[in-house]
Amino acid sequence: MTLHPQIEEALQKLAAANLPPIHTLSPAEARAQMIAVVRARGSVPEPIRRAEDRTVPGPAGPIPVRLYWPEADGPLPVLVYYHGGGHVIGDLDTHDVICRNLAAGAGALVMAVDYRMGPEHRFPAAVEDCWAALRWIAAEAPALGADPARIAVAGDSAGGNLAAVMALMARDADGLDLRMQVLIYPVADYGLVGESFERFDQGFGPLTRAAMEWFRGHYLRAPADAADWRASPIRAPSLAGLAPAMVVVAGCDVLHDDSVRYAEALRTAGVPVDWRLYPGMIHGFFGMTPMIDDAVAAQRVVTAELRRAFG
Repeated sequence: MTLHPQIEEALQKLAAANLPPIHTLSPAEARAQMIAVVRARGSVPEPIRRAEDRTVPGPAGPIPVRLYWPEADGPLPVLVYYHGGGHVIGDLDTHDVICRNLAAGAGALVMAVDYRMGPEHRFPAAVEDCWAALRWIAAEAPALGADPARIAVAGDSAGGNLAAVMALMARDADGLDLRMQVLIYPVADYGLVGESFERFDQGFGPLTRAAMEWFRGHYLRAPADAADWRASPIRAPSLAGLAPAMVVVAGCDVLHDDSVRYAEALRTAGVPVDWRLYPGMIHGFFGMTPMIDDAVAAQRVVTAELRRAFG
């Protein structure tokens, strides 16, 4: 599969910046680099009514979240968004434009969760924070002008991993029925298996196999954690009964096979799956609006499906 011309141009600009590979950096350096790259895009989000930072109770202390209200009347459906970054980098600001666009497009109250990350807080800290935040908004939705009966989860990359895990936990919880799970090129298996880890290792953007091994090494406590379904949702004993899924797949991504395998596993388990492949796209393309046409198109597809799921 060849790169889309717009992606080729974006990668040429990235190469001109001469940024060091992620796996050669400290976590602090990698976080700063991601922030700089996102800022350099200069993306302008869709207008919303307002955004508000606050904290919600978590198992190890307050969890920072950001709430986005669209220009719509309530009670609003709710989308809980978990940012990507390998469970090591990324924050509320790196994914702010995505969340604003999803709030505007889906007409939903979006809550972005700034969960604890490795290596300072290793697995399963992120899972625990994400679950606490999801339970909080389910309980507090009416006070926020939202509908607790219409909640979906979404995330990209590591955030897609966490959204998938939240869907599993919600299935087994009382009183929390998700309408949808949106998994954008998710990490499905920290075993890092699949031909795409070799096929798209070099020349297809910053996410390489070495970068994925770096993320895994900083996130998991030990290699054995990869067998835990909370780290690798594809290894859950059963995927039956989960919320309907949309899986967004980048054609030229080391996580391509992860996305495909998880979509197939969900479908085999009887879960309705809307699988969308974007040929020529690389990992991270979903946030590259408005310069990448397929990023704009993918966000519109996601918000349209969320609207349908919310009814």
